[in-house]
Amino acid sequence: MGKGTIDGNAYSDSDLVKGCAGGDKRSQEILYKRYFSFAMSICIRYTRDENEAMEIVNDSYMKVLEGLSDYDSARPFKPWYGKVLVNTAIDNYRKNLKHNEHLSINSMTESDEQEPEIESELSVNDILKLYRYLPGQYKITFNLFEIEGYSHEEIGRMMGVTASTSRSNLARAKKMLRELYNRHIISVKKGHEAV
Repeated sequence: MGKGTIDGNAYSDSDLVKGCAGGDKRSQEILYKRYFSFAMSICIRYTRDENEAMEIVNDSYMKVLEGLSDYDSARPFKPWYGKVLVNTAIDNYRKNLKHNEHLSINSMTESDEQEPEIESELSVNDILKLYRYLPGQYKITFNLFEIEGYSHEEIGRMMGVTASTSRSNLARAKKMLRELYNRHIISVKKGHEAV
């Protein structure tokens, strides 16, 4: 791999992938560090906490190293790695399905209220806090459809459900997020204004 900078910026993804495929530990370390934030940002959306997300990041990276023979070097590395991360997160969800907590849609109140005006100043922590209340199947469906851009048919195949179940899960996830937003953000904000 030759000499490069200490932080690895002198190496392209292609150089690092070649080094990884050849078993070069330095290339493996640089590639891992280069995409760590990207990997965590994906995995945290599919998990209950940072520890579980970290496990998925590490499992995914091991799959990447083992599956480099399947990687088409003519394509960018990052999107391919993103798919590995998403698939590993879904596998983790399925493996732990019996342990995942479920929040019943019936616990959400029916409301004819207009949708709340979403605050543009919501912090990432506020969003993640609301998001963590979603049951796993809703969280994953929301992620795959709204963030990753998969179709309901693709989600159905990935999750082992029908496309209509995927649509229903997405609708329920959005409803829960609206209710959670009203309950946790709006009510807290109103409480501060009253003080």
